[in-house]
Amino acid sequence: MEYRLLGRSGLKVSVFSFGAMTFGGAGMFAGIGDTKGSDAKRQIDMCLDAGVNLFDTADMYSAGQSEAVLAEALGERRKQVLIATKFFGKMGEGVNDHGASRLHIVEACEASLKRLKTDYIDLYQIHNQDLLTPAEETLRALDDLVRAGKVRYIGSSNHSGWTKMKALATSERLGLNRYISQQIQYSVLDRDCEAELLPLGVHEGVGALIWSPLASGYLSGKFRNADGGKARLTNGQRLHAMDDERGRRVVDLLLEIAKGRAGATASQVALNWVARKAGVSSIIVGARTNDQLADNLAAATWSLSDGEIARLDEASARPLRYPYYMNKDFGGGRNPDLPLLPGIVEAK
Repeated sequence: MEYRLLGRSGLKVSVFSFGAMTFGGAGMFAGIGDTKGSDAKRQIDMCLDAGVNLFDTADMYSAGQSEAVLAEALGERRKQVLIATKFFGKMGEGVNDHGASRLHIVEACEASLKRLKTDYIDLYQIHNQDLLTPAEETLRALDDLVRAGKVRYIGSSNHSGWTKMKALATSERLGLNRYISQQIQYSVLDRDCEAELLPLGVHEGVGALIWSPLASGYLSGKFRNADGGKARLTNGQRLHAMDDERGRRVVDLLLEIAKGRAGATASQVALNWVARKAGVSSIIVGARTNDQLADNLAAATWSLSDGEIARLDEASARPLRYPYYMNKDFGGGRNPDLPLLPGIVEAK
């Protein structure tokens, strides 16, 4: 397992981390996964054996049950790993039971600490942006938790580029702890973050934690013949939106590349593609079954060639949106592609 620094910090995280959203099985998350007890412990064992040191969850996953199941599965091994959890989602009926106010942050942190059976959270992340709460209020509350020893590092998730940059500038202006990470959606099929969020992270020292690197399982190839079983992607219109000419072209290429490598799968190829991208610190993988988890973790044992990366880039490319096509086409060479930026070295 490879380990990378998380943003502009000294914290090293495994290039593949584990997402515990499938733990618990309550409420709206019941259809995503209901792993618990000995099954959850087995998956944690598999991750530790593979070298995973970062485990990600959130208070809203199964109404707190994901955190509780993760704590039980880790047991005495808690101090051997890094635990990342998130706050923001609605956790009660009160008007202040969600968001990024000081009141909710402090209450949410205390509740997560109890469910996780720990004295501290290694990485505490705001799960969404809050345009109603002043950035100063949110960041001072998080800074206080760091100074109190209840949180070691802070990060964000699902922020737009301008709100992320505003938060970083606010932390610098006020001398507060800054976000060292951004948890963002990224896959060979969903490449929107390449326009702004990944460049921001590279320039400002914010490591990317990637969620949905397999596009909710679509990139595994199991939907190629419209046979998705009970997987979450079949709910609603998500499969229909992905399964177009471009999506099928990408999956066909993933399967072709996997076929050329003994024991490889389309999922492993897709995960490897993300791992090679600049600004990526760790890729969060989750699984409903042990076999799925073992397959995903095996992606850490090999790498794609530069030629294979280029083929996947070409197959999944989309036209740039404004203002990015203006920056690229009429920037006079002042807006190069991300891996070519001065002082930036692509992750190895």
